[in-house]
Parts: sequence; C-alpha cells; structure tokens
Amino acid sequence: MPALCRDCLTQFKTEARCPGCGSLRISRHPELFDLSIAHMDCDAFYASVEKRDDPEIRDKPVIIGGGRRGVVSTACYVARIRGVRSAMPMFQALKLCPDAVVIKPRMSLYVEISREIRKMMDELTPDVEPLSLDEAFMDLTGTKKLHGRPPAVMLARLVKRMKDELGLTGSIGLSHNKFLAKVASDLEKPRGFSVIGKAETAEFLHDKPVRLIWGIGPVAQETLDKAGIHTFADLLRWDQEDLTARFGSMGYRLWHLARGQDKRRVSAHTPIKSISNETTFFEDTGNSDILDGHLWRLSEKVSDRAKAQRKAGRVVTLKLKRANHSLISRRVALRDATQMADTLYSTARGLFDQVGNQGPYRLIGVGLSDLVTEENADLSADLLDPQAAKRREAERATDAIRERFGSDAILKGRAMR
Repeated sequence: MPALCRDCLTQFKTEARCPGCGSLRISRHPELFDLSIAHMDCDAFYASVEKRDDPEIRDKPVIIGGGRRGVVSTACYVARIRGVRSAMPMFQALKLCPDAVVIKPRMSLYVEISREIRKMMDELTPDVEPLSLDEAFMDLTGTKKLHGRPPAVMLARLVKRMKDELGLTGSIGLSHNKFLAKVASDLEKPRGFSVIGKAETAEFLHDKPVRLIWGIGPVAQETLDKAGIHTFADLLRWDQEDLTARFGSMGYRLWHLARGQDKRRVSAHTPIKSISNETTFFEDTGNSDILDGHLWRLSEKVSDRAKAQRKAGRVVTLKLKRANHSLISRRVALRDATQMADTLYSTARGLFDQVGNQGPYRLIGVGLSDLVTEENADLSADLLDPQAAKRREAERATDAIRERFGSDAILKGRAMR
C-alpha cells in the first residue's frame, strides 16, 4: 500500500516506520498518490497564534473572544476538551472552563499570517479557494509534472512549512471532491492528514450522521429528524424527486451528497459578498465615547480584512442590537468604493448619528458590501472634505509601519476608548 512520511516526505510501501527517518507519522492509503482535491484547515488558528507568541500560555486553555457578554471566536484544543466551542456565549464557555485565558482577537495579525499561508498554497496550485482566514480548498490536478511529486506529498510539505516557518499547524483532507475533502480534514484534528478514496466512499458515508454535511445546522438537522433522516443510509432510501419535493434545492443537493457526489469546482474566483465585524458588550452601554471607540476599532478590522483580500466596497452598513435584542440596521452607498478605515469610520459614525442614541446597546457592528477589486477604490477627490486625501496617505503610511513592526506599532487615540 502506498505510504508517505509526513515528517521527511519519504514515499514508500507500507511499513510500521518511515525507512528514511524512523517517524511513526505515516499516511497510508491505496489511492494516496492518485487524489488531488484537498481541504486545508489550520488547527485552532487564532488560539494557536496566541500560544505561539506567548510560551507561558502554551499548555493552558485559551479562548479567543470578547467579554462575558460576547461569543467565542476560537478555542484551543485544551478548552475544547472541556466542551468549549466556537460561537458559544462567553459566559457559558467560562462556566465550562473557568481557568481559561481569554484573549481579545488581534485580527490584523491573523490577516498577516493568513496571507503568508496563502502564498505557500499559491506555490502549489493556482486553484486555491479560501473559505476564511484559516481554511481553503485546493485543486492540485495536473501539478505532479510541475512539482515532480504527487499532490499528497506537496500537501504534507505545505503543513510542514507552516510548522517550520510560522510555528502553526494545519490538518489536510484529501479526496476526489470538495465535500469529501472537507469531511476528511476534520477526521483527525489537530495535525491530521486524512484520505477518503473513490472506492471507499459509499462504505465510509453509509452510517455517518448527516450533520457531517457542511451547512447542516441545528435547524436543518431538526427538519431532517422529523423526516426520519439521521444518517446517510437514511438519505439513500429516498428518491431524488421525493427529496426535492420535500426539501427543495437542499433535497437535490442531499441526494447527490448521500452518494458522495459533488461536482463543484475549486474556484479561486468565488466572489466574497461582504466583510463585517461586530462586538457584543460585557454590559449594555449608551455611552457615546465608548460606542465611538468601538466604531473606530470595528472599522479598522473591516478595513484590515478588505486590504488583506485586496477588496473594497461601495456599501457601508451599521448594525446595532438593543438591550431587548431588537435590531437596528442602516446602510448607505458611497460614491466610490473604499477600503480605508477612515472612510468606513466616518460613514458608520454618520449612520450612528442618524439613528440617534436609542441605547443602551448590547452589540454594535460595521460591514462593507458591494465589493470590487482594490484598484477601483477611493478614486475621486472629496471636495467636501479636502483633508480626506491626506488622511488616506497617513493611513497607507501607518499600514506600512504596522506591516514592518507589528499591528500594535501605531494606535489612534480613539482606539483606546
């Protein structure tokens, strides 16, 4: 059976240890060197970055998120063992793991590191489809001639480079389509390398729960439960017409996925529809200075993500949630697309002033949509604000300094509120 050492990248036939370096970190599979669709998922990305940068918390449970009223962005594996999960309310996470080290996200740093990982992936194939800062699909079909090695070896080399050069780990899923590659990447985290071949697809899926399907959340699961659909075997008992009649387009998709069929291509050009960031407060607040400070920080985070993805947007959105959970949303279309924090902040602040302070609020968010490439951003002079061009130049200079010396090299006064 074909085998690969994930430490020294030696290819060989099945043995207990690598004949090259003696490592036990071996991947074996009959189709190991024939498959080319992959999903790479960084292991607890935000938390791993923080542990890398602070050795004192390396063995402690770490949660990335806001205050007690916020939600968990990422939890390290130590915290996950205690039951902490992404998107869990922070107060609930701290009940499960009261000794956790809670750290606020450093989004600009995570974006910088994500770009470094993306460069490594781009060296393997032009067909990279990012899903977020820490995961992406890759299609390495036809790259064996280019690299002189099959895709599995190059993927093992990718995660080895991530560990050696960035101090971070990732898990690989390798299969014959996107659906199964993503399923595979979750099988052995962290530092996993899992393969689902064509020949074993039906047997592998047969008794698995349908919640393995990406996008099947609690609401969809409840709907499927009512129809008696709990596993892929349950799905196989339905005709395509009946599934489609019962569940619409989702039923059509489920019929194909039940058979391990997924014709979606890995596309490097899948459009990103919007970029946003929000924060939930520890205590409800109507304090205008505090809210203004959050508006600036949120605008900076959205700007950082837009710049990292080389995008700009024409529509700015303000989101507010009051203490009674009622939502207020306002949006405005700009004359020119922008990716500048200064423009985002001033626009969001204008929307906030239009709303008036109807607080106290428990959440505030800023979003950017109707996205275009950054080459089409901030093209016109603002005759009503002659200092806008100078502020944009200052922001570009600040970006350059932060890229060289770190995300905290320069802070604006309003960011300290």
